[in-house]
Amino acid sequence: MATYRISRSFHWQGTITDKVASVCRMFGLMGDRLTERRFNYNCQLEISDGDIVYITGPSGAGKSVLLGELERSIPAGDRVNLARIRLPRDKTLVDCIGADLVTSLRYLSTAGLNDCFCILNQPTNLSAGQKYRFRLAMALAAEKRFIFADEFCSELDRITAAVISHHLHKFAKRSGTVFILASSHQDILLDLAPDVLVVNELCGPVQVIYKQTRK
Repeated sequence: MATYRISRSFHWQGTITDKVASVCRMFGLMGDRLTERRFNYNCQLEISDGDIVYITGPSGAGKSVLLGELERSIPAGDRVNLARIRLPRDKTLVDCIGADLVTSLRYLSTAGLNDCFCILNQPTNLSAGQKYRFRLAMALAAEKRFIFADEFCSELDRITAAVISHHLHKFAKRSGTVFILASSHQDILLDLAPDVLVVNELCGPVQVIYKQTRK
């Protein structure tokens, strides 16, 4: 088990133009209050191999900030982020994964890609949801210790999102891979069964909830 501490602070750095001043007056906001306001993100996480960490909260609450700060605390060689996986143009999905056939199909299936015509298609020809699932399959195949995904399954229909969440839970426990995921959707919590739930609201401190007591 490892402990990760996240501490990040932001303050408004814009220029008070005539339009900005007008908006402030509309909302009864003084300019000095705008420039002095700070946004603080602080939390401490205890993470073990095979854990799923799920960062949730409303849009604009800072979920991506927490995920990004946590990602930066992990050595580059130990992590992969779905958003940074490029889509090959000259290979089929099954040929993009550098493993034997059975293992390649298993990765694709875990990510919800098990249709024959989809597997034999090229990544750039896929729908937005299929591209997301392909990136997930590529992340699994990379065999890194940590997998990061912002807006986890946000583009997918909710049934597919639930199925993939269930698959990832089993994959994490079997492989020891740590998943750091962020999304405002909470309808997948039962299927994902995260070990660490990080709740970031628009106001107030970040809440960290563990499924089991950490020693």
